[in-house]
Amino acid sequence: MANYLDKAIVLAKNYLFTGHERSVRAKRNILASFLIKGCSIGISLLLVPMTIDYINSSRYGIWLTLSSIVAWLSFFDIGLTQGLRNKFAEAKAKNDDNIAKVYVSTTYALLGIIFSSLWIVFMISNSYINWSDVLKVESEMQSEISILAIIVVSYFCMSFVLKIITTILLADQKPAKSSLIDLLGQIISLIFIFVLIKTTEGSLIKLGIALCVSPLVVLIAANVLLFNGPYRKYRPTFSTVKFSYSKSLFNLGFVFFVIQLANIIQFQTANIIIARSFSTEDVTSYNIVYKYFSVLNMIFTIFLTPFWSASTEAFHKNDINWIRNGIKKYNQLNILMVLAGLVMLIFSETVYRLWIGEGKVSIGFTLSLFGFLFFNTSIFGGKYVSFLNGISALRIQFVACLISPFLYIVSAMFFINYLKMGVYALFLASILSNFNTFILAPIQYHMIVNKGKGGIWLR
Repeated sequence: MANYLDKAIVLAKNYLFTGHERSVRAKRNILASFLIKGCSIGISLLLVPMTIDYINSSRYGIWLTLSSIVAWLSFFDIGLTQGLRNKFAEAKAKNDDNIAKVYVSTTYALLGIIFSSLWIVFMISNSYINWSDVLKVESEMQSEISILAIIVVSYFCMSFVLKIITTILLADQKPAKSSLIDLLGQIISLIFIFVLIKTTEGSLIKLGIALCVSPLVVLIAANVLLFNGPYRKYRPTFSTVKFSYSKSLFNLGFVFFVIQLANIIQFQTANIIIARSFSTEDVTSYNIVYKYFSVLNMIFTIFLTPFWSASTEAFHKNDINWIRNGIKKYNQLNILMVLAGLVMLIFSETVYRLWIGEGKVSIGFTLSLFGFLFFNTSIFGGKYVSFLNGISALRIQFVACLISPFLYIVSAMFFINYLKMGVYALFLASILSNFNTFILAPIQYHMIVNKGKGGIWLR
């Protein structure tokens, strides 16, 4: 037994400490991310039944729908954080720390101005919004939802500025540390909600405080600690804010902005469409299926996250073989994810019953089937999209994203209103409108890496 253990330790050391420096760095982050994301997934799944028990299924649907509406604020980021991710990685690959600091400071300044202005506009206009009519709930809930909206919008505006630190960690190929920040926020939220369940009656406002304040506290601490520690040389200062550099951020960021906007329309309007076409209880059912099968995507993302910024470095150093080998390994992992997803699908009804509780929600097999299909198509194309994002080859994805939101909404409404499909129509519409991910992106990767083409493929 001791010999087998020794061999296992040797194999683990060889895996983690041998090979290309870029690969070793990625493997260490993957292992650390597995531990962190495993805890994160567990907490995320545990929060669902706890939250439903605290405020009931219908009110949980209200929380999800309102969060989806407010998430639209993220498009005011204008793709700046994704632009920073690539620019920071490029500057580090060239050992230009001064330019990296300028990009960090300028991004903080730009997002600070944008989201402060947005928060002020919302605070003025909130009293004129009839939230009970928007969400189709009882008029008596107007005041409660209005206060909840202030909490959620304030959280989103602050977090978008503070989360720049996680973008820097991702650009520096340290996704595990970025995930740790999210995990700590989840842990505090979990403790907060547990205390609320034991000591108070169900309240949307208290739920909002628990889920919004906790992550902000962790983000503030992360900014202070990291910019006074390992990232001290990149700490944002007023003197290094150079709006002349914002043009390159905006040029790259605008493309990411359109892509991000397409994703927001596709993924965040789902809850709104369901709430208005079906009910807020159906919003809960859809999100339970979404969260269940998103575990597949979360696991795959653990492996994939280092690939974006590593691809930036490898491509700028013309290390095409490393990129090719990376995609090959991701394809092998892809097969395992499909098999795991099939097992999840087969046992989905049993898992829902054990997870949420008997009779609390109604979820048909068809909804689970289409959730499984959606996430597997996304996972298949995700590795190619990550590579293309890393090398800023975004033109084709940009054009596709001008089409996909309209295709999503039109197909979703057609399926619901004319074909009389159920909630699973939202997953089917997502698959159809996601054609860039599983069709165009693999073709573009092949033309760049295997054929050595430039032109439209590399823009």
